[in-house]
Amino acid sequence: KVTVTITEKGGTETYDGTLKTVEGYTVTNISDPLYKETDFSFSGTDSVSGKNAGIYNMELKPEDFTNTNANFTNVEFVIVDGTLTITKRQVTLTSATKSKVYDGTALTDNTVTVTGDGWAAGEGATYDVTGSQTVVGNSPNAFTYELKDGTLASNYNISVVPGTLTVTAVTDKVTVTITEKGGTETYDGTEKTVTGYTVSTSNGLYTEADFSFSGTASVSGTNAGTYNMELKPEDFANTNNNFSNVKFVIVDGTLTVNPKAVTITTGGATKVYDGTPLTNNEASITGLVDGESVTLTTTGSQTEVGSSANTYS
Repeated sequence: KVTVTITEKGGTETYDGTLKTVEGYTVTNISDPLYKETDFSFSGTDSVSGKNAGIYNMELKPEDFTNTNANFTNVEFVIVDGTLTITKRQVTLTSATKSKVYDGTALTDNTVTVTGDGWAAGEGATYDVTGSQTVVGNSPNAFTYELKDGTLASNYNISVVPGTLTVTAVTDKVTVTITEKGGTETYDGTEKTVTGYTVSTSNGLYTEADFSFSGTASVSGTNAGTYNMELKPEDFANTNNNFSNVKFVIVDGTLTVNPKAVTITTGGATKVYDGTPLTNNEASITGLVDGESVTLTTTGSQTEVGSSANTYS
């Protein structure tokens, strides 16, 4: 027996959307040196083609070969497979990495970068980037993709790498002005109270909801005078991580209780000079608060011709 070993040719290609072909075979061994490659004929097809990723076998068969040399009556043909291998394209899809200082709006970036082998000509995907970061912190710039018509997932090894969206705190100073409420009242014997404060900020993004208050925003007084609410900056604390430099400034507001006006009237009198003092003990007061009283004593006196005020104490 003469053994003729036929080895199919093979090759490896990367998928690119075009047809790949491997042709031919080699005679890798003949067990009898007298037997030559010219001593047999071939009637098969020694080529294999493929387009999509995968393994393609030429599939030659022993019966494709026929001994043509009458000097040999026992010739065996042995086939060693050769393959065309089309490997998948390596594609990495990476969404954008981006950062900004907090401004109250969402940080987004719809960019998706394709690296690695990339898409074959005319093929690709569409992307839906849903990543979003508004407040201080970071999160993945998440996205999904959908292959375009004619793009087969089996031809690709696709890796998805989300970028990172980062929002950092506002470091510029934010001044929060706390203006104590105030008011003016007239004394009436009852307690007067002013409550609350108003807020204004140097940055419109910073609001009253962004800080806490632990003081007492009220001031009371009964008697005439000026009363200060006396809030302190340390009564307020920033609670919004989007801002790292917040200063609280207090503008005083006061409760003013004004004295109540009263009218004191003393009596008048007239007489002809008689050498004795002219007096009048009549005195009255109007405008006093209910429940309060004043003791009045007239002190006026006129002896000589003329006139003077009927004074009092």
